[in-house]
Amino acid sequence: MVATVRALASVVMLIGFYVVALVQLVAALLLAVWLSSVIPGLLAAKLALPLIAASAGAVLVALWKAIRTKPQPLHGLPLGPDQAPELWGTVRELADVVGTRVPDEIRLVPEINAAVTEDTRLLGLIGGRRILYIGLPLLQAMTVDQLRSVLAHELGHYSGRHTRLGGVAYRGRLAIGGAIGRIGPRNPVGWVFRGYARLYLLVDHAASRRQELEADRASVQVAGRTAAISALRELPVLGAAWAFFHDRYVRPGWEAGYVPVDLFGGFAELLAARTDELAELRATEPDDTGSRWDTHPPISQRIAAMAAMPDNPGVADGRPARLLLADPGAVSRRLQELVVDAGDRTPLPWPEFTAAMVAAVVQREADAVYRALGRFTGVAEPNLPALLRLVEEHRLPEFAMSLFPDATRQEAVGRFASLMERLLEGAAVASGAARWRHSWSEPARLTGRDGEPLELGPIAQLAVTPQTLPEAVKRLTALGIDPAQGTVVQRRVTANGARLLGGLANVKVDGVEHDVLVLDRGLILVGNPGKSDKGAKRLEELVTSAPLAELADRHRFLPFEEFAETTVQKRVPLKAEIALHDGSRLTLHEQWASELLEKRSRDALLAALGSDD
Repeated sequence: MVATVRALASVVMLIGFYVVALVQLVAALLLAVWLSSVIPGLLAAKLALPLIAASAGAVLVALWKAIRTKPQPLHGLPLGPDQAPELWGTVRELADVVGTRVPDEIRLVPEINAAVTEDTRLLGLIGGRRILYIGLPLLQAMTVDQLRSVLAHELGHYSGRHTRLGGVAYRGRLAIGGAIGRIGPRNPVGWVFRGYARLYLLVDHAASRRQELEADRASVQVAGRTAAISALRELPVLGAAWAFFHDRYVRPGWEAGYVPVDLFGGFAELLAARTDELAELRATEPDDTGSRWDTHPPISQRIAAMAAMPDNPGVADGRPARLLLADPGAVSRRLQELVVDAGDRTPLPWPEFTAAMVAAVVQREADAVYRALGRFTGVAEPNLPALLRLVEEHRLPEFAMSLFPDATRQEAVGRFASLMERLLEGAAVASGAARWRHSWSEPARLTGRDGEPLELGPIAQLAVTPQTLPEAVKRLTALGIDPAQGTVVQRRVTANGARLLGGLANVKVDGVEHDVLVLDRGLILVGNPGKSDKGAKRLEELVTSAPLAELADRHRFLPFEEFAETTVQKRVPLKAEIALHDGSRLTLHEQWASELLEKRSRDALLAALGSDD
C-alpha cells in the first residue's frame, strides 16, 4: 500500500511540476501582451522575455535531460556465487522468506550502507534487473545475525515493491533540480519552482520514511527483534568508526602522496583493536531527533517500532559476517583496486604508510615554523640551527610573540615549547635516529633506534631557554639527532592536499571583480571571472575543472599563513581588510549580487578571517 501511495504521489507531483511550468508560461505571455499595451513593445519584450525563457527553456532542457538519463549503478565489486557461495545462499534463503525473487547481482561497495535498485520499465509496471549493494564495512563489523537483518530489510523493499518507482522518482528530482539550476536566483519564476521543489521533496521523503518502517518488519520477521535492533544500533557506531578511520589513519597520508596497500583491511584491524571504544559508543543512545527532510526515520523511532512487532528469534548465529565471503582479504584488496584511484601515490604497507604519513604531517608543521622564522630573521636557510641561535641570542620571546600575539613574553615561550618538540621530532626522523610506530589502538608514537618510545618534550623545554640550551643540544647529540637535519622542505605554502570549504562569487578584491574559493590553507582569488548573474554555476564549473592545487597555481593563492592581521568591517555583505606579512594590504568587498557555492561558504570565509562568532 505504501509503495502504491508513493508511486501515485511521485507521478502526480511530477505532472504537477510541468503544470506549474505551463501556468507560469501562460502568465508570462499574458504579462507580455499586457505590457505591450501600456509601454513600448521593445521594452515590454525585454521585461517579459526572461520570464518566458525561464518557464519554457529551462523546463524543456531539464525534461530532455531527465528523459535521457537513467540512475547509474553504484561503483563496486560484483560478487558471483563462486566468490561468496554462503552469502548468495543466505540471500536466496532470505528472499524466499520475505516473498520476493532473488537479486540478479550482489555488488560490494566501500560504504557503511546497504541498498537495492531495480531497473524497471513503464513507470514501474514491469520489473527489471535487480542489484543488491552491500557495504564491505558491514561484512567486516557485523555478526551473521545482524547482517541477515540488514539484508532482510533491503529485500523487504523488493517485496514491498518500493523500488518500482525508483527511476520515476530519480527522473523527477533530476528534472526539477535541472530546471531550478538554469534559472537565476533573482528571477521570480525560480521562486515558484523552488517552492514546488521543496513540496515535492517533502512528499517524497515522507513516503520514503514510511517505506523504511515497512521494510523493518522484514528484518524482525527474519532475524528477530534482538538482532534487528542491534544491527540498527550498529550503523551509527560503524559510521563514527569509519569517519575516524579515514580522518586519522587515511586522509593525511593520502594528501602526502601515499596509499595503503590494503586500505579496507586496515578498517577491519581498527575494529578489532578498539573494541572497548566501540562498546562505549554502542552504550550511547543515538542522538537523532530527525527532520521532515530526512529519507529515513530517526533510529530511536525505528527501534520503538521494532520493539512493538511480533518477535521471531529463530536460531542465533553470532559468527562474524565476513565468514560469508570465501576469502575476505582477497575481496577487500580487489575492491580497492576497483574503486580507489590512487593516481601516482606510493603504495605502502600500513606500518610504513603510517610512518611516512606522520613524518609528512610533522614536516608540514615544521615548515610553517621555519617559514615564519625566515620572515622574522631574513635568513636564507631557515632551519633548526638558526632557531637555536635565536634562543641563544635571547630573541626567542620576540619571535614566539609573533606567532602567539595574544600571549605575554613568558606565555609565548611556554607555548612555543610544543612547536619546538615538533621540530625536534622532525629532526630526529630526518637524522635516522627515530621513526613513527604504527598502532591501531592508539596514536602513532615516536620510537628510538631501540624501538622504545622517544619522548622529546623535556628536551624541547630545555631548548627554549638560553641557560639550558647547551644541555638540550648535549642530549640531542647523545640520541644521535643532528639539528642540521631539521630544515624547511616546502619553502612556500601550496594547495597540495588542501580541502575546499566554500566559495563566493562576485567579490571585489582591491576593487576588481573576483571569485573566491575558501580552502583550509588559504584563498584562491580568480580575477575577472565573468558575468555576475551566473556566479553559482561559475563556481561549480571552476571547482570541477581541475584539482585545487592546479587552480591555486593557475590563479592567485593567498595562504592564511601570510595573514598578519585581518579586520572584518561588515559581515553581510562581507567587507574585510587583510594585512600581509610582507607589508601589503588588500580589501575584500562582497557585492549584493554575490552568490555562494554552498550555504556555509560565507561562514567559512568569516572563520578564516577570525570572525566566526
